Amino acid sequence: QVQVTESGGGLVQPGGSLRLSCVASGSIFSINAMGWYRQVPGNQRELVAAITRGGSTNYADSVKGRFTISRDNVKNTVYLQMNSLKSEDTAVYYCNADLRSSHGRTYWGKGTLVTVSS
Repeated sequence: QVQVTESGGGLVQPGGSLRLSCVASGSIFSINAMGWYRQVPGNQRELVAAITRGGSTNYADSVKGRFTISRDNVKNTVYLQMNSLKSEDTAVYYCNADLRSSHGRTYWGKGTLVTVSS
């Protein structure tokens, strides 16, 4: 079994910063890509940022220059540093761990809510 757990969400004012963390635990040998997605009620879940095991990154255009994704392969952890937050960044943020090579599937966390409001 594999569990994916996010933390770090909360309420922040526009222009502020938050750091999200996500740890994958359980029967894990290695994780391919890890990513952060977000979803607003009524909308589809969208990719925010992703990072490969080797450190290559990919960002949504809307967060480029403001968000930074990083990971610790030893700890099976991925981080999302979010700066210059805007009200439109308000969403539930989900972490995804790609274990298709070893488990045949990806795993999702339950999400953490980020609210950007004054």
